[in-house]
Amino acid sequence: MQKPSIGMAALARMTFEGVDVQPLWGQLVERATTDPTDAAALMDAATMLLLSGNREGGLGIQARALEQCRLYRRLAPAQANLRLLALAVAGDTMANTPLDFLLEGSDIELMTLYVDPDHPPTSPLPDHDVAFLAIGESEANRPSLLALASLLSHWPRPMINGRPDRIAELTRDGVCAILSGVPEIIAPATARLSRDQLAQVGRNVLPLATFLPGTDFPIIARPIGSHAGAGLEKLDAPAAVAAYLEGQSVDSFYVAPFVDYSGPDGLFRKARIALIEGRPFVCHMAVSPRWMVHYLNADMLENPGNRAEEARFMAEFDQDFAARHAAAFARLHERIGLDYFAVDCAETRDGRLLLFEADVAMIVHAMDPPELFAYKQPQMRKVFDAFQAMLRRRAGVG
Repeated sequence: MQKPSIGMAALARMTFEGVDVQPLWGQLVERATTDPTDAAALMDAATMLLLSGNREGGLGIQARALEQCRLYRRLAPAQANLRLLALAVAGDTMANTPLDFLLEGSDIELMTLYVDPDHPPTSPLPDHDVAFLAIGESEANRPSLLALASLLSHWPRPMINGRPDRIAELTRDGVCAILSGVPEIIAPATARLSRDQLAQVGRNVLPLATFLPGTDFPIIARPIGSHAGAGLEKLDAPAAVAAYLEGQSVDSFYVAPFVDYSGPDGLFRKARIALIEGRPFVCHMAVSPRWMVHYLNADMLENPGNRAEEARFMAEFDQDFAARHAAAFARLHERIGLDYFAVDCAETRDGRLLLFEADVAMIVHAMDPPELFAYKQPQMRKVFDAFQAMLRRRAGVG
């Protein structure tokens, strides 16, 4: 029987907390060397490399693990009373729903079956009480999502997020199309441009309105398939395009109008919110003087004022932000049509919800240092409890 894996959440927590992981790395290498069929050791080693930023090395070892085994069991609690089967794809830490994090501290056993068009889920399936389609939207994942479309409607157990077609629609341009005509939400029109098309816009050979009617500079551009702000830049005028392209090696880009979402104080605020069966739960809120806000670059560790504002945002979320945008969240759930997904969003000065991104694979975690972020622990416990309660309801387990 395949050995259990440590899993991404436990390994990420060790890395995040600055634990010396070299002894564990040595143990995994020794296991894989002593027993070349120990796929769990290879998978955990791959995860460690991915978490360290070594994407190429991590994916290489992950591929070796998947050649041997496509089903992995996370170290299970002693008295697991619910068995969750996740359908996932090979990829980095942003390829799939972060179930390992969402199940932290639970008595739920997690099994992950890696699938792709050449390796569809086949009988006999592992015994499970409920299944979860964990594959996130990406160009690379699209073939796997589409290949599952005809298989999931007859799944023998309850299936959560079992709409691969809906997940595949969560591209940046797809989300703005899904939310077209919703007055409570600003989902900026987004176009796909080839490198040559963007270059022609920069040279004023093609007007920007060819691709984004009614839009003028400034715009934001990013490589298709990028995440976490990689290659994302604000271009204030056509003359900025050439220099931007010089720094990018890819052939296709998303382009959208820049929306100034700064508050009256000039600061930018961006929140990550999980929607679980339609109910919004805040996962973090970052404050920054920069328009490109990411939690790790928003001075949340260094600035106690930012943390105090996030603490208030979380404490008042249900009665304040969620209540103000109740109609927007209802429309999000209705239009996207998934049991679980998350959004990165902000609030514009005119009070509307500004949507940056929606996906099922956004990282949601409770790893921030409790001595600085004590207020986040109970909030993330609410998120995890709601997610786990959904699993139990769908599985029919009390």
